[in-house]
Amino acid sequence: MVEAMKGSDERRYDVIVVGGGAAGMMAAGRAATRGKRVLLLEKNKKLGAKLAITGGGRCNITNAEEDERVLLEHYGEAKDFLHSPFSQFGVKDTFEFFGFLGLPIVVQANKRAFPKSEKALDVVRVLARYMAEGNVEVKLGVPVESVRAVRGRIEAVTALGKEFKAESFIFATGGLSHPETGSTGDGFEWLRELGHAIERPTPTIVPLRSKDPWVKALAGVTFPGVKITFSAEGASKKVVRRGSVLFTHFGISGPTILNAAGAVADLLYEGAVTASIDMYPDENIGSLDKRITGFFDEHKNKTLKNAFREIVPAGAAETLLSLIPGIDPDIKVHSVTKENRRRIVDILKRVPLSIAGLMGYDRAVVADGGVHLTDIDMRTMRSRHVSNLFVTGDLLHITRPSGGYSLQLCWTTGFVAGNNA
Repeated sequence: MVEAMKGSDERRYDVIVVGGGAAGMMAAGRAATRGKRVLLLEKNKKLGAKLAITGGGRCNITNAEEDERVLLEHYGEAKDFLHSPFSQFGVKDTFEFFGFLGLPIVVQANKRAFPKSEKALDVVRVLARYMAEGNVEVKLGVPVESVRAVRGRIEAVTALGKEFKAESFIFATGGLSHPETGSTGDGFEWLRELGHAIERPTPTIVPLRSKDPWVKALAGVTFPGVKITFSAEGASKKVVRRGSVLFTHFGISGPTILNAAGAVADLLYEGAVTASIDMYPDENIGSLDKRITGFFDEHKNKTLKNAFREIVPAGAAETLLSLIPGIDPDIKVHSVTKENRRRIVDILKRVPLSIAGLMGYDRAVVADGGVHLTDIDMRTMRSRHVSNLFVTGDLLHITRPSGGYSLQLCWTTGFVAGNNA
């Protein structure tokens, strides 16, 4: 597999965990709770680099769906493989686990659950304390360079020219999303070398990129409660979503967009993709025109741009007016012609946006791909090819949306691996 490297660590461990993210810290802490001598190797200078930035720093720690079958539907084709691990450590267990560690969880919109402090760093902190209480030995700034296996068992991993040996190994190196946090796909290569089938990762929960110059002017502006329709040139299939759309300097983002990215990626194979944003999805053009007419009658002495600010999200008025040909934003409302009023109504129902593509791994919340689940005994997270290897988290080929599902997968698989290694 890999040539032996010079130097050897004199101590032999029961369990070595490679990766100090969500799944790795959970696995290490759980194994230590069972009385195992545990070493955690982390390539970064600090634990939980990716965990610390999740949810915009607030950490969407899980999804509070109580019905396990409903919850598992969000994991697509992997759902049938997940009943066993989730029966061992599910959403209820996550609430109890973090509550026991002194970090209560609160539920917000769409069953998204966050630490009560709304600080992702608090999640990292309590997991670090959990490991410390179990006497887990943590080595930071120690990137694993290679894996040595003999006759279907890992003998050692090499880091900084030194071999570290253990009875069992847990891989928790993460996938390819946010590579700046250390998730560079190392684990995929080791697993492939060890005989596992690896699905090529793609960034699936990711913002969308647009080349429309006006988009940058709306960076930081959110359109709440809209309907957005994506269509490809020459194709009849459309992708329709409802929710909030966050504009960025490169395009659009927010949970609605992140969870539509996979379907939009399929459209991009069909041809050039455009989007249309309906800011008043519960009204047809006729009723909206009547409402705008009445609003204009009440504010006829205001300038158009000032009146328009009361119709659209803050910070969007002048940019949206600039998309309407023949409109002067500084004219008085009473001077707006019937034709131009209808153009205004039309833009409210159909804000046009070109989609240039998906952002890459650096912007991805989740990248799918990884080990095929048929290669893993999901009751224990043990590899079917390497008898003393356990695989967790983003290394598994499981597609899921944003909303707490990814971290719950980390807590579940990390716990099960740590409970069996």
